[in-house]
Amino acid sequence: MKIYRDLSEYTSPKKSFVTIGTFDGVHYGHQKVIQKLINSAKKNNATSVLLTFFPHPRMVLQKDLSIKLINTIDERIVLLEKMGLDALIIQPFTNEFSEYSALDFVKNILINKLNIAKLFIGYDHHFGKNREGNFEQLQAFGNTFNFEVQEISQKDINNNTVSSTKIREAIENGYIEKANSYLGYYFMLTGEVVKGKNLGEKIGFPTANIHINEPYKLIPKTGAYIVKSTINNETVFGMMNIGFRPTVSGKNQTIEIHFFDFNDNLYGKNIQVEVLSFLRNEQKFDSVEALKQQLKLDKEKSLKIISGTFIA
Repeated sequence: MKIYRDLSEYTSPKKSFVTIGTFDGVHYGHQKVIQKLINSAKKNNATSVLLTFFPHPRMVLQKDLSIKLINTIDERIVLLEKMGLDALIIQPFTNEFSEYSALDFVKNILINKLNIAKLFIGYDHHFGKNREGNFEQLQAFGNTFNFEVQEISQKDINNNTVSSTKIREAIENGYIEKANSYLGYYFMLTGEVVKGKNLGEKIGFPTANIHINEPYKLIPKTGAYIVKSTINNETVFGMMNIGFRPTVSGKNQTIEIHFFDFNDNLYGKNIQVEVLSFLRNEQKFDSVEALKQQLKLDKEKSLKIISGTFIA
């Protein structure tokens, strides 16, 4: 898959089959749409192209910095690459770009830049300035400019079990297993390992504290989780706490991971953690010793679940 960070970089001698959207989560519904695009492009000797935008349009047009996304843009790239697309175009979304009328978008981007032969769009897709363009308009443009438009039904994108909104709600409420079943993979957190207060090490549970740079990344609800990561080409399991460390009067939210049977120094490294299962809610203990005893129980429970579910 070739990655283009701007429409101006894209070029292809072949006709393109295109889909457009945010595709946050790249969940089962998205995967069905993208697979249809890829299969159809292969049959017709065309280039399969996914056009997405970053930052999210709401961040730019509505200055909505509270929006939370399932994937960072880098996580989304990795997920899309696994699908076998020919080209991914990540167009910077700006106020200037948002001023394209529906007609200009079709002529300047779909026709002149992408050399489009077929467009796959969702049932509720709108495009152009003020979202003025819709499916009927695209069909009319397709007739005029000689490209085909295939609308993907609501059933195919967001059936009774899958939608980005449902996945976000599940993650926010700690229903991580449900979210993972919708995604078709384990929800992930990616960040740099930074120095913490070293309390974990003092009580026998050293932790890797990860800092996530992207403020728009969705973080699960506070609590303890079972996780795994690939470090030095090896799968390492552990338990993660997301929260404010009320037992030691913590003020800022932290993400701390205690890996089982692992002692390497990870400071300064970027790691990706897959969130497997929810363990318990965060709670305040009467003492650090009481916290230590609970962590022992958490580890025991985690190892049982891991051996019975994830490595059986």
